[in-house]
Amino acid sequence: MQSRWQYQLQGRKSFAATGGINVDICEVPQSGGACVRPSVFDIDLYAAEEVSGDNKTLNTAAVKAIHARGAKAICYVDAGSIEEFRPDYQQAVAWHKSHGNSLLGKPFSPEFPNERWANINNDQGQRDFLLKLMEARVDKCVQAGFDGVEFDVVNAHEEGKSVTGWSVAPATQLIYNRALAALAHRKGLSVALKNDLSQVDELVSHFDYAVNEECFQYDECETLSAFVKAGKPVFHVEYETAPSSFCRKSGTLKFSSLKKPADYSLYDKPYKPCV
Repeated sequence: MQSRWQYQLQGRKSFAATGGINVDICEVPQSGGACVRPSVFDIDLYAAEEVSGDNKTLNTAAVKAIHARGAKAICYVDAGSIEEFRPDYQQAVAWHKSHGNSLLGKPFSPEFPNERWANINNDQGQRDFLLKLMEARVDKCVQAGFDGVEFDVVNAHEEGKSVTGWSVAPATQLIYNRALAALAHRKGLSVALKNDLSQVDELVSHFDYAVNEECFQYDECETLSAFVKAGKPVFHVEYETAPSSFCRKSGTLKFSSLKKPADYSLYDKPYKPCV
């Protein structure tokens, strides 16, 4: 179940031939010894703008290179917020304006002000629109050759209206998240549950693995044991917590854990797996 993984959503010009992704990264883990390589790469659907000159070139080159090294590629797709730099952004804006400004909510966070929380309610067809948008994105993941998909920002119900701008009931979140999982499977991809720890028990049977950020920092990791018990991997990353303080516990939980920078940047380095 445990696999070394790499989380690189930002590219570098020095790896232009592979869409900005360092597919040959090899670093000494927290446990010491020889350098190790990831067998799973979680990367963006699109090649880095620094490399491609736009935000709409599929990351096919990176996927091919990852596969050539015997590893798997997970396609990062934001399913719960609308990012201004995506090629389908204007579609969302047009729909929002033509449906009573009912889709785009508050900025995601101070760190990510260029994306806004999406309204996954369906009183004006918002969820139907979003699922069509996601289907088009997943089709591109398939076109680029990815093995799986990570749908990010699927926990609006936990954040509340004061954060997102929308009142989302837990039941509404379950409907959306299950629809996303079914969409991925329909397209032949494996699918990750990203965070949404309060609904793990209801969703573990629908998703193939979990991707989690900072469960040790917030003392939430035990919840994800449901995936391990079901024989499904947990790909976990910490940003502000030192590997020396979480890697031992991660091993006990049988997570695939990784340390990335405290500033939440996701370039190739630093890359520090626990083992």
